[in-house]
Amino acid sequence: MFTVTLVTVAVMLAYAVPGYLLSRFRAVKEEAIPAFAKVLMYVCQPCLTLYAFDRVEYSVDLLKEIGIFFAVTLLAQLIAILLFYAVVKGRGDDVAYRVSAVAAAFGNCAFMGVPLVEAALPDAPRAVLMSAIFFLTMSLLGWTLASYLITRNKRFVSVKSIFLNPSVLILVVALPLFFTHTKLPSTVASAVEILGKMTTPLCMLIMGMRLAHMSPRALIGRPVQYAAIGVKLIVFPLAVYGIAWLMPVALYLKQTLLLLSACPVASVVLNFAEMHGAGQENAANVVLVSTGLSLLTIPLLSLLL
Repeated sequence: MFTVTLVTVAVMLAYAVPGYLLSRFRAVKEEAIPAFAKVLMYVCQPCLTLYAFDRVEYSVDLLKEIGIFFAVTLLAQLIAILLFYAVVKGRGDDVAYRVSAVAAAFGNCAFMGVPLVEAALPDAPRAVLMSAIFFLTMSLLGWTLASYLITRNKRFVSVKSIFLNPSVLILVVALPLFFTHTKLPSTVASAVEILGKMTTPLCMLIMGMRLAHMSPRALIGRPVQYAAIGVKLIVFPLAVYGIAWLMPVALYLKQTLLLLSACPVASVVLNFAEMHGAGQENAANVVLVSTGLSLLTIPLLSLLL
């Protein structure tokens, strides 16, 4: 398992190299990066969710597992954010501390998580679906609690945005097909799979582009950011895995929880920071540094499987 996860993460990180070179040699300008991010969020990510639902067959048993996974991941992220923020609340006027609280819980569970669970758990197709559920819970918290913490302004907490974001809207298509045992036509399914699996290379290309535009000083970051990275890469996955082992659920579900929880800080943390115009440099730091360090932490944590 160690070798499988090590190679998988290394390949994913290698996708960032072309993005770095394109930006370094000015073939892609910094102002063009958000356009790539929009393709990722509004096209590829919804296709990944649809692909995940299309791979499995509906059953009452699976529905129960989805419900358990939804509840565990939602509560785990909520508790992690609130606990981290409670510790740093005295310095809450500094946006770096607020961004770090969000980063301590939000992981790249879809864009990096899908290839990771496909490689580590090839006999558990439901694991891919769980990555979509994890991403959904993260999106729900992102448009509410995370947006408020980053901005400290309630007007950025939008109920409308909760339901009108890509990760939720795609469920209007995916859930009816799932519940009625309806599969996508092979040609459509193939196109959806291709677009869905573009999420990983595109996400890493974007990270490489962002890295090329960061100064060494910004990349080094601040102690609170490393505290958030430590929580996200080590404390959070171990805590979630410990809770999972106390629950009477299938083994693959426990393994999936560990692998997805171990993913580095999600790029959506940076997306929210950019959207709200606060803490962009801090968010970029925790995303990039945690992604690099995950080459070591994910394979080590996989030894627990």
